[in-house]
Amino acid sequence: MVDCVVKDWQGEEVGQASLELRVAKEESAAHIVHRAMVRQMHNSRQGTVSTKTRAEVRGGGRKPWKQKGTGRARAGSIRSPLWKGGGVIFGPKPRDYSVKMNRKERRLALRTAFQSRVEDLVVVEEFIENLPRPKTKELTSALTRWGVEPDAKVLMIVGQRNENVYLSARNISNLRMISASNLNVYDILAADRIVATRSAIATIQEVYGDD
Repeated sequence: MVDCVVKDWQGEEVGQASLELRVAKEESAAHIVHRAMVRQMHNSRQGTVSTKTRAEVRGGGRKPWKQKGTGRARAGSIRSPLWKGGGVIFGPKPRDYSVKMNRKERRLALRTAFQSRVEDLVVVEEFIENLPRPKTKELTSALTRWGVEPDAKVLMIVGQRNENVYLSARNISNLRMISASNLNVYDILAADRIVATRSAIATIQEVYGDD
């Protein structure tokens, strides 16, 4: 079990939040998290890039010149890969990059990755009422009061998306906001600091704590 200090909008400590997640064993933790990261990166690839071979390029059915007697190199098609406008040798074709991973392993990797970032985790009270209208400047000031460095790459996890919070956060170039139900290994590991609301921690504990 991990106890986290909870801060309010002004950055004052107002309580504690507990988080108890079952994580992978130390000797296998890095391996399973790495597998989950590779899976996510591969599954994000579309695999739609395509080039044409010499059989697919338009034209080239007629032999450009006769085989012998011209003094030029023999050629059978103007769509040879050696010619400009010809086909591509061993070029990319549409393919499926997806990697499979068991659901239990994915959830275990996610819990392990999140637990490993506890030192960089900042838990805050709900602040929806502090943003009655979208205001990026106020959210930036709040991040500073919470101890987040201005140039740090921040992952903000909220219980449920609020439009004012979203509009305030989207103009901060180094901040990414996601809901607790959309946690993923890449965002957790890529961030320098993680800011989570109390409701987000409760959701994470409820969704992932029973495995």
